[in-house]
Amino acid sequence: MSAQLGDKPVPTLEMVAARSGVSRATVSRVVNGSLTVTPDIVEAVNRAIAELNYVPNRAARMLASRRTQAIALIVPESSAKVFADPFFAQLVQGVALHLADTEYTLTMLIESEKNSEKTRRYLLGGNVDGALVVSHHTGDHSYARLSGSLPVVYGGRPLLPEDGETLYIDVDNSGGAATATEHLIGLGRTRIATIAGPVDMPPGVDRLIGWRRVMEERGLDDSLVEQGDFTLASGAEAMRRLLARDPQIDAVFAANDQMAAGAYQAIAEAGRRVPDDVAVVGFDDNYFAETATPQLTTVHQPAVEMGAAMAALLVQVIEGKPYEPHSVLTTTLVRRASA
Repeated sequence: MSAQLGDKPVPTLEMVAARSGVSRATVSRVVNGSLTVTPDIVEAVNRAIAELNYVPNRAARMLASRRTQAIALIVPESSAKVFADPFFAQLVQGVALHLADTEYTLTMLIESEKNSEKTRRYLLGGNVDGALVVSHHTGDHSYARLSGSLPVVYGGRPLLPEDGETLYIDVDNSGGAATATEHLIGLGRTRIATIAGPVDMPPGVDRLIGWRRVMEERGLDDSLVEQGDFTLASGAEAMRRLLARDPQIDAVFAANDQMAAGAYQAIAEAGRRVPDDVAVVGFDDNYFAETATPQLTTVHQPAVEMGAAMAALLVQVIEGKPYEPHSVLTTTLVRRASA
């Protein structure tokens, strides 16, 4: 007897087999993507599936393969910060675009560090086949030491080494920051400050390293550093502190576009103009750069490509295919009116 859905029987594998005129085993092979079935039979089975609105029994397939066909995206940040930062939207877009051509679904875990044990139980409870981790901080620990039990791919290199192999996709943060700083020097600016990101996050550390390396190589003062947290408000506060320390600052490299937009506010409050008095360069290349007045010169990081590469790497690991454990994507300087 077939199961009932309302007044209609739920389509079964046997019903598809009868409609298409093949065996149940053949239908099963078609549903599971076997390459041993001839194209005409595949067409007949798929036509029967469409006519009956048959949905494969995913639970049974999971038991057979020991896979959930699900991937977790972990973002240990507040929901307010996640939804205010276009970087996350671009990265999720990249993940989703890659997974669209696979059987994997995506689950997002935001603010996971507020209940780290709950997150850990979820990840190890057979709910997902692997995890993607972005915007991670040194102190985050709900997904630490999971690599022996669950494949984990990081967006950005972890600051602290882990046991075993670490899988990550990164962008050239230090190189991009160095390019931005060289550009400001090329404009004739000499009092170049930086608004750095958090020191417990890889982008915050690496972008500061890139700025400082160029400043030291050029014999310029590398003491004009204030830290933000990648938000607009923190950029404004950091710029106010920098101008209070040295009103003669003539350029600033901000470690992301939101903090650069915040710096605009503080520069205007001080009665100064961008770029005439203070040239500004950011990092990301998102709508904060495009909508700023004047439009913001910035370092483009390929966030969509990063998300797609993270998803591709994780799927390769899950499915036992050859993979490179990490890669670094290139950045480019996008010149606009602010510098």
